[in-house]
Amino acid sequence: MKAAISKSMRKKYVTEKFFYFLLLFITMIVVAFVLGIIIYLIVKGSGAINWEFLSQKPRGGMKAGGIFPAIIGTIYLIIGTITISLPIGIFSAIYLNEYAARNKFTRIIRLSIVNMAGVPSVVFGLFGLAFFVLLLKFGKSILAGSLTLAFLILPVIITATEEALKAVPSTYRQASMALGASKWQTIIKIILPQALPGIVTGAVLGIGRAAGETAPIMFTVAAFSQPNLPHSIFSQVMALPYHLYALATQVTNPPEDKQWGTALVLLMIVLFFAIIGTSIRTRARLRKKE
Repeated sequence: MKAAISKSMRKKYVTEKFFYFLLLFITMIVVAFVLGIIIYLIVKGSGAINWEFLSQKPRGGMKAGGIFPAIIGTIYLIIGTITISLPIGIFSAIYLNEYAARNKFTRIIRLSIVNMAGVPSVVFGLFGLAFFVLLLKFGKSILAGSLTLAFLILPVIITATEEALKAVPSTYRQASMALGASKWQTIIKIILPQALPGIVTGAVLGIGRAAGETAPIMFTVAAFSQPNLPHSIFSQVMALPYHLYALATQVTNPPEDKQWGTALVLLMIVLFFAIIGTSIRTRARLRKKE
């Protein structure tokens, strides 16, 4: 009997170790792939990175000068996008998780959100062109581009926020309301601070997607050449994803290092916002442990 139990335990141990190392191996492949992309970009693009490249306007049909207007345009779009999408996404998730009844209507809403996440970005671009640029007459502008990108990343933010809210134990809600707090006070002062790490994760994922999209901004905001910096939310701007696309497809014999340098700068901007989000998430987790 003991031998049979020992053999069964040994088999479980071997199986557990096998799947542990299998998952570790798969994870290392993914990490190596991501690091490989980053290292390759650094090797290919670092030669173009200098003060002139980062601070000057493009010249000579994009073949000379720098990418400063595209950097500023990208930052404006990221800030505009997250400013619009984050409040809408958080409040939508709060409604779905805390207030909405569990019925057919809310199931349809959740299914629609999931389906929105799978819509190709070019469709969002055409929607932004038809609705914001032409119907609302915003023209090709930072406002139209930010609104289009906000709709693009809303499913990510709503889903991440709702999952973060679900992860907060229900005992927190019950204890807060038992002490006399209203439901809204409980959500604002108890639930949201506990869910903040997950919300920030969704925001970072959304920023990463919005920053790298080309099709939506091509229809709504991006200019092939706009050396002057924007002066209002109705200004058209250059943006790094579209600038990179233009260098690769519309400029004859562009310097290869400038293409890789543009891609590297775009990656650094995304990493910068990711680091900010990670620091906020880390602080929130430390406060939860206190």
